[in-house]
Amino acid sequence: MSSQNTHTKAFLSTGIPGLDNILGGGLTKDRLYLLEGDPGAGKTTMALQFLVEGAAQGETVLYITLAENEVELRAVAEAHGFSMEGVNVHEVIPEESLLDPGEQYTVLHPSEVELGETNSLILGMIEKLNPSRVVLDSLSELQLLSGSALRYRRHVLALKQYFARRACTALLLDDKTAVRGDQQVRSIAHGVISLQHIDSEYGAERRIIRVLKYRGLAFRRGPHDYAIVTGGIVAYPRIIAAETRELIKRGQVHSGIPQFDDLLGGGIEEGSSTLISGPPGTGKSSLAVQFVKAATDRGQRASMFLFEESINTLLNRCHGIGIDLSGPYDSGLLTIHQIDPAEMSPGEFAHAVCRVADGGAKVVVIDSLNGYLNAMPEARFLNTHLHEVLTYLGQRGVVTFIVGVQQGIVGAMTTGIDISYMADNVLILRYFEARGTVQKAISVFKKRGSAHETTLRQFSITKNGLQVGPVLDSFEGILTGTPRVLDVKQEHKLDE
Repeated sequence: MSSQNTHTKAFLSTGIPGLDNILGGGLTKDRLYLLEGDPGAGKTTMALQFLVEGAAQGETVLYITLAENEVELRAVAEAHGFSMEGVNVHEVIPEESLLDPGEQYTVLHPSEVELGETNSLILGMIEKLNPSRVVLDSLSELQLLSGSALRYRRHVLALKQYFARRACTALLLDDKTAVRGDQQVRSIAHGVISLQHIDSEYGAERRIIRVLKYRGLAFRRGPHDYAIVTGGIVAYPRIIAAETRELIKRGQVHSGIPQFDDLLGGGIEEGSSTLISGPPGTGKSSLAVQFVKAATDRGQRASMFLFEESINTLLNRCHGIGIDLSGPYDSGLLTIHQIDPAEMSPGEFAHAVCRVADGGAKVVVIDSLNGYLNAMPEARFLNTHLHEVLTYLGQRGVVTFIVGVQQGIVGAMTTGIDISYMADNVLILRYFEARGTVQKAISVFKKRGSAHETTLRQFSITKNGLQVGPVLDSFEGILTGTPRVLDVKQEHKLDE
């Protein structure tokens, strides 16, 4: 226990939700770090959070700005609701007198004079306050004042040694506007954090955070989504389900419809994922809702993530078919999240889903897979994201339902992406024509947890709820949409 505490004390928390997890614990004390990103990426906000966290821990912290003035910085903090109490701000900004032609240098290059003056102002304030956390914003100003790459590199190296000797953790900000592709500080810094934003053809841009370098520590590599919200920056570490794997015996959960449970071989296994696939209007969402209602009737928590349907529409539609979700929704047993695909990143969505599982939800519905696909800027990564989410939920015994809408009404159908190999169970709903009417059929095409019926059964949605009817043994070719009647006498069962 003591060794663990010693290890923890070696880190400083960044104060940014999710970032310490990505960094493998936080920032190692008394080191120099580089935070780089284009203008608007959130560097200033992240730096302020870093200092506010230090001030909250009783540390002396200092923000040295070479570009923005103190009024602008405090306005940013106020917009996010940060308390700047204990955060010292020092401006090292050219005075207005610099605009006077009489103040222009004639013999010496400006860099030879201004770099020395700037350096003296920076060091003077650090000597005065002796802070444990320092932010220097930004390196672009120092780079331009240095005049040459050699002078700039030596200056940053000197700063690194100076901060380390004074037991100070420094965060240097770089907006990459001075010299594109410059790698000087990357090679010097103990760690490098990069902020990127990827433009989207529609909706909000996707923001990505990467740890490009962190000496001596295993961190979460690769891209992670982050968002700038009121309250600061929130990072969403990439879900790695393998970190929490465990072997636990699972039971079955029931739907509340005995005929449907018989079709499923008793019910759906805890910790399994189920894909409900079919054309529009066949009752896919209603089938998932049936499991939600059964769970809340047992006093268990459930959660739904809606991409197309509004919460109000869902509650009213379910009421119309005899499934009351308003009661569990009002009591808090059921949480419903209405997702805007144009505004939420894949990482943020994955964390929202995993958070409800950590909060005790036993049934989770994602409606629909098509909406989830639209939320992904790069569809080729959907399988990986979804696989990690489903694995994470499965390890916590959550029963997950994914609604997949197929294109077409009858006959051959396609979907935007095939995840049937990933789901533990696959339920298929289809339309078919019989005696001038449109009927619905349901079947279990795949089930990993137990044996199940391989039959096609009649399925209907009534004002009194869902009904799973008899086996459609009088037809052949139902999945084609235009079945052939095998026995005329048996056909009358459909009318009963």
